[in-house]
Amino acid sequence: MYTQPRRRKRLDKKMILFNNFRREFEEIGEEVSEAIQNVLKSGYFILGKETEKFEEEFSEYIGTKFGVGVNSGSDALYLTVKALGIHEGDEVVTVSHTMISTVDAITRNRAKPVFVDVDPETYVMDTSELEEKISSKTRALLPVHLYGYPVDMDQLMKTAHKHGLYVIEDACQAHGTEYKNKKAGSIGTAGCFSFYPTKNLGAYGDAGMVVTDDEELSDRLKKMRNYGQSKKNYHDFVGVNSRLDEIQAAILRTKLHYLDEWNEKRRKFARIYDELLEGTDAIIPIERKCAKHVYHLYVIKHKYREKLQQYLLNQGIQTLVHYPIPVHLQKAYATNDKLPVTERICKDVLSLPINPWLKEEEVKEISKSIRSFQQNK
Repeated sequence: MYTQPRRRKRLDKKMILFNNFRREFEEIGEEVSEAIQNVLKSGYFILGKETEKFEEEFSEYIGTKFGVGVNSGSDALYLTVKALGIHEGDEVVTVSHTMISTVDAITRNRAKPVFVDVDPETYVMDTSELEEKISSKTRALLPVHLYGYPVDMDQLMKTAHKHGLYVIEDACQAHGTEYKNKKAGSIGTAGCFSFYPTKNLGAYGDAGMVVTDDEELSDRLKKMRNYGQSKKNYHDFVGVNSRLDEIQAAILRTKLHYLDEWNEKRRKFARIYDELLEGTDAIIPIERKCAKHVYHLYVIKHKYREKLQQYLLNQGIQTLVHYPIPVHLQKAYATNDKLPVTERICKDVLSLPINPWLKEEEVKEISKSIRSFQQNK
């Protein structure tokens, strides 16, 4: 979920787009097309060798023993909660400053989300507040590595072990993110990833994966994604249809080879933003020593966000807001929680273009426009 200014300019060639998939395809189109053609020639489209190989390769990249491909990041979260036996009457502690799918995974399993506020500097879960949110009904902690930045996993895992809780990492925006040299998704009970097209590692459609070191959990998830089937025509329990298809797996295998290189480009552009926005009213993201930020999003805070966003659009620069309304204030999930940091952040955050296919001069142009706004506001 994101917002754009109501009045939009026509997105033409002169526009600096938030995402530019045409440039991506110009770079790797031949490889991707070949991978797709190989699948088409094989005549095998569901749960075949491409999916198996991608599960192996991606879980190895993350640093876990097992990977289970599913049809989306949303289902990766939902099925993990379900596979861990979390159900009605249980509670899961998470954050409200996130994509709605994080909380949907809890409520679809009839469990109750319990919200903790976020850190005012990193915008991810404030782990110092976890203890006060845990009750006898708590079954799991669900941290969100938002924007490509990791949660303080030392404190979180310490709390989880103390209370005997599962840890489900929402790493849907954290492909390659690291916390103390461990990749996001490899630290808790399971890590959940989305390969939505805009992600650092994106498919050309919906796709997702759960990674884990727990073989029993992996086996249960593989059955669950395929109607609870252990072998053809034998169904051990009620499952769902949530399978990663062969074409998307082949595309993702092709793109995985580029992930580290692309992440470094994002980090390079982030450093340029950092330098050029210094001294402006824009509050830039931070990167603490324990973390490696992969900048799925480069998110600034600005007290005149709406005016700045419209000004940039008038300059031919597309920006987005992730996420303007926190989950606990959404009609579908409304609670009486008081989350002052979350509510304040949601009023000020603005996502600037950052992707491997930007040009350095475009990053400089965006920064120049922000400085120009400050001088003319």
